[in-house]
Amino acid sequence: MTRILSPGTTAPDFTLPVTPDQRLSLRDLRGQPVVLAFYPADWSPVCGDQMALYNEILPEFQKYKAEVLGVSVDGPWCHAAFARDRHLHFPLLSDFEPKGAVAKAYGAYRDKEGVCERALCDRRRGCHLLELPLAGRGQSRSRGHPRSIGKSTEEGAQSWPT
Repeated sequence: MTRILSPGTTAPDFTLPVTPDQRLSLRDLRGQPVVLAFYPADWSPVCGDQMALYNEILPEFQKYKAEVLGVSVDGPWCHAAFARDRHLHFPLLSDFEPKGAVAKAYGAYRDKEGVCERALCDRRRGCHLLELPLAGRGQSRSRGHPRSIGKSTEEGAQSWPT
């Protein structure tokens, strides 16, 4: 895995499929707050819960005009079915080909498994790897920057330098 982006680092630009026939470029969102939510795979139980949680708190992000973008290595057809099934109201971007190129640029890719790390990225705090809750403890840990969990949406909702 490459080094995860630090706070204040200029976000690598990318263009990825949102649907089989539509693409989104980060530069199209220049000046807007953007939160990238990297996750390993559609249809896995934990990823489904993770994306459902972001969907549930989407109004909090929208208060600050922040755009939430989910990113995984699944294809656009898979994302379309997953988003429809889970009633997601934010775009899922397909980092399918070349596989994981965007996740690698952000330091959020697991080479061994060939999937994205579970990570959140925003301009102010950079990228933060998220780990699953600890078994039986009801706690979460983050790797990367120690302030990654528990900060307000407002603090994270800053436009990313591009």
